[in-house]
Amino acid sequence: MKIGIVCPYSWDVPGGVQFHIRDLAEHLIRLGHDVSVLAPADDETPLPPYVVSAGRAVPVPYNGSVARLNFGFLSAARVRRWLNEGTFDVIHIHEPTSPSLGLLTCWAAQGPIVATFHTSNPRSRAMIAAYPILQPALEKISARIAVSEYARRTLVEHLGGDAVVIPNGVDVDFFAGAEPKAEWQGGTLGFIGRIDEPRKGLPVLMKALPAILAARPETRLLVAGRGDEEEAVASLPREMRPRVEFLGMVSDEDKARLLRSVDVYVAPNTGGESFGIILVEALSAGAPVLASDLDAFAQVLDQGAAGDLFANEDADALASAAIRLLGDPERRAGLRERGSAHVRRFDWTTVGADILGVYETVTEGAASVDTDERTGLRARFGLARD
Repeated sequence: MKIGIVCPYSWDVPGGVQFHIRDLAEHLIRLGHDVSVLAPADDETPLPPYVVSAGRAVPVPYNGSVARLNFGFLSAARVRRWLNEGTFDVIHIHEPTSPSLGLLTCWAAQGPIVATFHTSNPRSRAMIAAYPILQPALEKISARIAVSEYARRTLVEHLGGDAVVIPNGVDVDFFAGAEPKAEWQGGTLGFIGRIDEPRKGLPVLMKALPAILAARPETRLLVAGRGDEEEAVASLPREMRPRVEFLGMVSDEDKARLLRSVDVYVAPNTGGESFGIILVEALSAGAPVLASDLDAFAQVLDQGAAGDLFANEDADALASAAIRLLGDPERRAGLRERGSAHVRRFDWTTVGADILGVYETVTEGAASVDTDERTGLRARFGLARD
């Protein structure tokens, strides 16, 4: 099958949507499909052979964050060229309502279109206001996927219609088979995310850290991600700052090794999450997870059976939960066991098969419609066959 996938966000800025699209494309290629991904990318960004650049992106505030998007006449021309050259059996657009390549592709594409909705934003005035503009494009979509029940709810409430829920996928064995790193082991908490994006929750974790260190002075916090390191620790007493180690941007391999090494992975995100791919990666690596009780996080963690939850934005609750977990090796071992079993439902062998099932449904439906139309035309012009 020839599959075209549209990424709305800049390929050179790591994020959950980009990782999902990358992993989906590589999974499909391993299965023998012909896949091309269209994505915004700076000129100097090294791209995999299956990615086609639609040009430089610009930063735009979007869903409580800053997304790097690509929109305009030049982008529209590149979308049309990619579609004409690709002759795809199916187009898979991610975030078709964002002002980026997905919406441009919706307007330009013909044939079966599958759309995946990642956003969870129950009070999006912008989405409501934009509906009359979006409606003609959305009507061209053959099938809709939401990455969680909360993303599905956002879609239903703001745009109408419905979607099948298929979660983000993870290569579970990649994380489970990573080798722990000795210097990252021994009383360590882990955090992975953009340091200077408040909704990722690092300030909440920093606020909780003094109480954690007072109870367990040997604890270290390992932070992986881009951002201002000095600003991140500014709220900590000076004598505690050496207990925080910043690793900067890490490779996929080192991310897996980090998650395999830490005693507890902490996800203090404060909102705007429709799924929580980092939680699935941590569970895959066997890391005990402590996360804020966002609805999407609670769903990924099986309502607390596969990981511990604390009250969102409550630094005291985070500190108490972390202290308990660090001091209870039996609890951590139980979370590892339950998490490792629970996470298998997110493996690409399951998620990829579900997405391919959607592709096959819409392409078979399109072929059936095309056959019916040709039959009608032959009958109309006296060319019907016996």
